[in-house]
Parts: sequence; C-alpha cells; structure tokens
Amino acid sequence: MTASTGTSKALTSQVELGELATGQALTAPLFSFKGSDSAAPSVYIQANVHGAEVQGNAVIYQLMTLLESYTILGDIRCLPLANPLGINQKSGEFTLGRFDPITGVNWNREYYEHADIISNIPQWCELNQGLSDAELVAAFRELLTRSCQQRIANSWGISTGHRLAVTLQSMAHDADIVLDLHTGPKSAKHLYCPEYDVEAAGFFSIPFSLIIPNGFGGAMDEAAFYPWWQLQQYCATQQRQFDVPVAAFTLELASQERIDMADAKEDALGILAYLSHRGVIEEKVLPAEMPRWGCYLKDYKKFHAPKAGLVEYCAEVGKPLAAGEPLVTLLRLDQYGSEQALTSVSLPCDCVPVLHFASASVHQGTELYKVMTNVFEIK
Repeated sequence: MTASTGTSKALTSQVELGELATGQALTAPLFSFKGSDSAAPSVYIQANVHGAEVQGNAVIYQLMTLLESYTILGDIRCLPLANPLGINQKSGEFTLGRFDPITGVNWNREYYEHADIISNIPQWCELNQGLSDAELVAAFRELLTRSCQQRIANSWGISTGHRLAVTLQSMAHDADIVLDLHTGPKSAKHLYCPEYDVEAAGFFSIPFSLIIPNGFGGAMDEAAFYPWWQLQQYCATQQRQFDVPVAAFTLELASQERIDMADAKEDALGILAYLSHRGVIEEKVLPAEMPRWGCYLKDYKKFHAPKAGLVEYCAEVGKPLAAGEPLVTLLRLDQYGSEQALTSVSLPCDCVPVLHFASASVHQGTELYKVMTNVFEIK
C-alpha cells in the first residue's frame, strides 16, 4: 500500500432530512471530497440509518482520515449519522432506532422502487436510442434523481421515514458506487453483495458475504443498483452491451452499540482497497489477505425460538458449527424439576452462525440466529 504526500480535506455541509415537530430542520453533516478526474467513479457512503448501528460512523471517520493522504480522482461524499431521528430514539441505556416509531416500518425498508420508471424502460430507451452509452447513463441518472424529488414534493405528502429515505436515495443516485454501513445485533462482519458483482466481495475486509438476487427488497443497496440492472438487462436484449453502471453494497460491521476505532480502520482500509480497484483514488491499495466465504441469500437461514424462556447463545458468530452441535440452551425456570427446565437445541445441518438476537430473554418465535448454509469460498 502506498500513499501520496498530498493532503485532501473534506468540505463540510449540512443535509436537510425533514423537520421536527417544533419546526426545526432535521439535519446531518455531509463530508465531500472533490476528485480531480471527472471520468473517475463517484462515491456515496452513509452510516447509522439504524439508531444503534454506530460503528459505521467510526469507519467513515477512519476512511476520511486515510483519504487525506491519497490522490482522490472521483468525488466522494460521506454521510455519517444519516438518521438523526433513529439515533436519538433511546429508552434508558438502549437505542431503539430500528423502526420508525410513527409507522413501525424498518428505517431501511423505506426506499423508493421507481416502479413506473422500470416498467417504462423499453419506451424510454426507444426515445433515447440516439444517445451514446455515457449520455444514456447521464440521462437515466437524471431521471432517477428527478423521480425522487417529485416523490418528496407530491401534493399528497409522504411519511417522515419515507421522506428521509428518499432524500438519502436521491444523494445515492448521484454516485457510481454506493456503500451503506450497518451492523447486526450480535454479529460477525458480513457483506450483502448482488449476484452480478460477486467479484467485488474480494476487496472488502469482510470474511462473509451474502449473495443477494439482483432485485428490490426495499433496502438502500437494492434501491441504488436495481434500476440500473434493469436498464442494463433490457439494453442487452437490444444488442446494446455495457456493464451495470452502479455498484452498491451493504456492509455489516459486526455488532451494534459499539465503537472500535482499530477495527474501524481495518474496515476503512478494505473500503479503500475497493475504491483503489475502481480507480477512485490514484494509489494502489491491496485488499487484506484473508479467507472469504459466501452463500446465496436463499441459503441464509433463520432459526426461531421453539419456546419462550431465557437463552444461552452457545454458537459463536463467525465460527463454523457442525450439525448436532449446541446452538442455544433454553432455560425455563417455571418447569424446574422436569426435563424441560433446561433444553439444548441444535441444527440438522452444518452452518456458519452470522448473527444472533441481542437479548437473553425471548418470546416463542423470536428470531434467535441467522446462519449461512451451503457455504462456498470466494476467491
């Protein structure tokens, strides 16, 4: 890894995400690095859409500190603290900001599918068939951004959470690379990577990858790449070949409610390796040497509590678990004196536990673990 002797400083501004009931603007700080090459890919990175998932902010800090010593070719915008409403949604010592308290909807499922644009791609392409590939991409990007603006300004209004999400999405649509930084409850690091871009998983400092379909499920990464994948697929049927113009990933940076600056630097270096590979910075940054494993999203399984009780989480996240080995032990004090008081539970197949529920007190049906099955090595 080599760094230049030059210094790049981020410009700081504020993004308005909505209004509070008192009439004050809801804002978040935006940090922007101006690239020197207009042909280089542009980048948008956000963190902390879920209130308790704070480690991404530390990663952005470490990344911006590193970027000061590199030659930046493509524009980079970083938005930590992207959801002030979720961050400030506290109850005692816990942060509850995973769901919009007004609607109950997951903050990360509020993005806009652009269904009208996608269904109209054949007609739009016919109207714009005279454009070059670069002009077509620029026109489609402008179409997506304008659609977000119209969504926000429509005469019927939109919910608080949807407004925040579409505002973030509008910024993401300006970029060629979109990174959404999250964490799990008690979690190993893992990456959500679309099927069309599996090779990208080899650059981030993340040992596990979930290979997701090239579709839309409501999250930011899908909202960013899905319209472009649809455009690329249709153009291919018309003998017009080009790569999907936008790359988007969700990085799950271990567990929530923690800040680890040394760990954040390792993840920032992984992001820097990917940005180097894509030509966003001039210098060469090699990815960390580490084994990387993946599974398809259909093989990412949820285990739900078979009964209520108190739970000992026996399986360590990020460590392979053989079929029949203990996953959890369930304690039921109301059944003391019987064989049902203490129950060991295992799974019928080999897996890698990726995350588990944060609390040791659970209802029947609580999602206790998510595990990777049919795991393969990513090279």
